[in-house]
Amino acid sequence: MKKINELSLPEAVKYTDDHEWVKAEGDVFRIGISDYAQDQLGDIVFVELPEIGSTFDKGEEFGVVESVKAVSELYMTIAGEVTNFNEALADEPELVNNDPHGGGWMIEVKATDPGEMDSMKSKAEYIEMLKG
Repeated sequence: MKKINELSLPEAVKYTDDHEWVKAEGDVFRIGISDYAQDQLGDIVFVELPEIGSTFDKGEEFGVVESVKAVSELYMTIAGEVTNFNEALADEPELVNNDPHGGGWMIEVKATDPGEMDSMKSKAEYIEMLKG
């Protein structure tokens, strides 16, 4: 397992207490799990994601990640409608381990209220939470 200072945690994203991240790219919000989350889960073997057009409230479960260690629910960082999902994860779930903030992204959402992002943690706040 990685030490906190070994984690790859981009500045340009916001983090949740449940270890998901969200990045605003114009009016599209890309969501995935943090480097910390994938590291804790171990080797990811399966990712279940919602269909395009599905809508969720902030905090609602939208999918599942299965690793060799555990099955973990995925929670919405921001309310909205799923506009895209990472099809590559069906054949290469290990992308979540190899590049959780890049090629391992999970879904893209058109947000109902983009202001919900304001209540999420910055990189520094997320690291402080991890230090506990």
